[in-house]
Amino acid sequence: MRETGTFCEGPGWLGIGHKWWTLAVVGTGTFMSALDTSVVNVALPVIGHATRSPVSTVEWVILAYLVTVSSSLLVFGRLADIHGRRRIYMAGLLVFVAGSLGCGLSGTVGPLILARVIQALGAAMIFALSPSILISAFPANERGRALGLQATMTYLGVAAGPGLGGYLTQHFGWPVIFYMNVPIGLLAVLAARKVLRPDRQDTGQPFDPAGAAAMAVTLASLLLVLSKGADLGWGHPLIQGLAGLAAGGAVAFVIIERRSTHPALDFRLFANRTFAVSVLAAYLCYLASAAVSFLMPFYLLSAAGYSVSHAGLMMMSVPLAMLAVTGPSGCLSDTTGVRLPATAGMVLMAAGVALLGRLRLSDSAGHLVACLALLGAGTGLFTAPNNSAIMGAVPKERQGVAGAILAAARTVGFASGVALAGLIYMACLGSQTGGSPEAVARAVRVGLRVTAVFALAGAVSSAVRGPANSPKNV
Repeated sequence: MRETGTFCEGPGWLGIGHKWWTLAVVGTGTFMSALDTSVVNVALPVIGHATRSPVSTVEWVILAYLVTVSSSLLVFGRLADIHGRRRIYMAGLLVFVAGSLGCGLSGTVGPLILARVIQALGAAMIFALSPSILISAFPANERGRALGLQATMTYLGVAAGPGLGGYLTQHFGWPVIFYMNVPIGLLAVLAARKVLRPDRQDTGQPFDPAGAAAMAVTLASLLLVLSKGADLGWGHPLIQGLAGLAAGGAVAFVIIERRSTHPALDFRLFANRTFAVSVLAAYLCYLASAAVSFLMPFYLLSAAGYSVSHAGLMMMSVPLAMLAVTGPSGCLSDTTGVRLPATAGMVLMAAGVALLGRLRLSDSAGHLVACLALLGAGTGLFTAPNNSAIMGAVPKERQGVAGAILAAARTVGFASGVALAGLIYMACLGSQTGGSPEAVARAVRVGLRVTAVFALAGAVSSAVRGPANSPKNV
């Protein structure tokens, strides 16, 4: 096997190319992590009933996972740039497996939440390092293809989660949704050990613990504000205290990083316009996607009167459209550059959200599904090229941090979208606890129209990202 640039080419293991084995390992990790997230959402009511826990407690099964992942992504990205991506990635798989086993064995909600934190640490290592490991195995002119296939595996996990989670929980009990990660994760570890090649020796650079701590506090506080603000009220002392902590942590983080010789996050990365606006576009895309996912069930169930199963099937059109488009979009970006497909994707996404914002209760199910599918197709068209732009705009020694920033844009974008949509929805309903079907529809329409503006801003960001990124110069 010989090395060419930053990737290895040759027959690989069992006669299959090394890059495809790398894709299989990374794809398994991202599929498993994405599947776990959507599976748990479905099983949450059952977990609450089985553990005799109130909703306010059991929701921390999800919230603790989200906050832990988001606050530790950049830490692990930087550690990987110092000590090597393979080492941290394999540790992430093992930690995720251990956390999954702990979740299944927990029995009560307290140990379950603790095990979810452990599981989230492993997921953060997987999410942060997957893009950089993957593109190191593919030549530059196939970067979009590789990231598109990885995104397809992610969306496949998201799409399969609700149905699989519901089936397993109903027939085998909720611990099984965690136990199933154990054999998959162990197989992924064995494959990673065989397939992934050591990418570097320790650089000898010191880690920045003060910057990492300030960064973790800032992101954790911000995520808690966004996640709990609507429930507790934005004027609640806890929310205001957390907002102050997030602001103070952000200021401290900037000061620490600017004075550090080897910062956890090198702000010079954002001097690259392609990198900066691509991260912004990713954040706006995920914000819009989360807002739609939050608002549409209210419309389908409380306004249009569809059954839960019918509404669930209709919402499936979003990830299915993503699955159909993401892979081809990545291949397209390898030949045309990233600007055209990414911008077109955000425009389609904005159009889909805007059309949903004009829904009337008399509209047919087919019309609803078509609008949702347009949104999903736009998201799928955008994702792989934009990810390719982010990863291609940074030097090799910073790709661990770049992948972590991309993952952080996703998690913070999701939390921001839910918070924004919830705030608008409740403000429009006012004092009405339930609201008439027309009142609910009106509140959802307002939320979607505001969301469409954010999606359109993402399209503008994508269009002005800088010179078109060709595979030869990115």
